Amino acid sequence: MAGSTLRDVARRAGVSIRTVSNVVNGSVPVSDELRVRVQAALDELDYRPNLVARNLRRGRSGMIALVVPELDVPYFAELAREVITAARAHGYVVMLDQTDGDGERERELLGRESRATMFDGLLLSPLSISADELRRRTNRVPVVLLGEHIFNGSFHHVAIDNVVAARDATEHLLGLGRRRIAAIGDQPYSTGETAQLRTTGYRQALERAGVTVDEELIVPTPRFHRHLGAQAMERLLALPEPPDAVFCYNDLLAIGAMHTLTRAGVRVPDDIAVVGVDGIQEGRYSSPSLTTVAPDKAAIARTAVSTLLGVIDGSAPAPTEAKAPHRLVVRESTTGARAG
Repeated sequence: MAGSTLRDVARRAGVSIRTVSNVVNGSVPVSDELRVRVQAALDELDYRPNLVARNLRRGRSGMIALVVPELDVPYFAELAREVITAARAHGYVVMLDQTDGDGERERELLGRESRATMFDGLLLSPLSISADELRRRTNRVPVVLLGEHIFNGSFHHVAIDNVVAARDATEHLLGLGRRRIAAIGDQPYSTGETAQLRTTGYRQALERAGVTVDEELIVPTPRFHRHLGAQAMERLLALPEPPDAVFCYNDLLAIGAMHTLTRAGVRVPDDIAVVGVDGIQEGRYSSPSLTTVAPDKAAIARTAVSTLLGVIDGSAPAPTEAKAPHRLVVRESTTGARAG
């Protein structure tokens, strides 16, 4: 019955309104017999709680914020979709914003007091702010950090294991018999930890295979954008001995690299194999389709949202470092045959 109230449910179940409220909110334990009876009445009447009223009683907005560097980057757009789905399952609405990787904007968000925000908690993917600056923040807005940076257990943080992901990608290329493997995307500066972790994984894979690391084959990029991948690939093709494979630190760099290879008449993967990271849909439909290390974005979103809600309600006070799973998706850019 649309528009059913707690009073309607209590009348149908033959219990008090307080008992129905206790079952709905889980605030006070009730007997199994009463819970079953009340739940049956809730189902029969198709009762839907007034989330706005509930949140107002709790002094909350019922909204959380997701803030990423760039919403037009496919990885963040796909992650945002998963976060919205995960939050909706808990009755929360998601506000989206982007920082453009600007440190001042990140500091502004972290400097606001909870009473000055429209949201109950913040999911933040920082790009420019340092771990020390994060530690010095003075507000009480609950925060869970996504990806980027090394936080050493100081904050709630959800990410993939970037070292293992990079090692998996590089070992895949080694397994195909490639030995002169380049890397595009290193960021050897204080806020480039994610890239540095991927460089570590790349080096580990080569060293384990007994392949000497050629520093000339590691090309840094300030961001993980298509045009920077294209430029980096031009630099690699200009070498006296170009690579026979390239590990790109995200899929956009890889797609940019393949654009340069196509324009230069270099065959992918026959002459140079290419692998990326992120598992974005664009890579599935590129030509050739892109082999990638795909993070489980749904798992990242579910973990981040549930952790944030735990911080908001006080059930998750200690910082946690959660590692989300990833998998290697093999496609045409490394094997020449469509495989996923």
